[in-house]
Amino acid sequence: QVQLVESGGGLVQAGGSLRLSCAASGRTFSGLAMGWFRQAPGKEREFVCAISWSSINTYYADSVKGRFTISRDNAKNTVYLQMNSLKPEDTAVYSCAADTRGSGSYDVWGKGTQVTVSS
Repeated sequence: QVQLVESGGGLVQAGGSLRLSCAASGRTFSGLAMGWFRQAPGKEREFVCAISWSSINTYYADSVKGRFTISRDNAKNTVYLQMNSLKPEDTAVYSCAADTRGSGSYDVWGKGTQVTVSS
């Protein structure tokens, strides 16, 4: 089974940038579709972006399109989320997830990393 550990969260001012990392271990990473999700206090978890195993296909929520970029390095078993032009409404716990069954849904989740954007 794959295990996921996020890092890179923190406190940043509005307009700033952060890069999150999600390190995978436990099984072959290169064949997995990966995604980032976030959950703000009092809100439901929402999709942020996703990337296919080959990096050919990427998908973004409208709220982050043009500001966030997902990428992966299969040799390092890591997926990244580059976040630019951050806004206070981006404040949330960000979690990465893996689709290990190829079902189109995510079944393995990391514990998340806190991102706080101050105004």
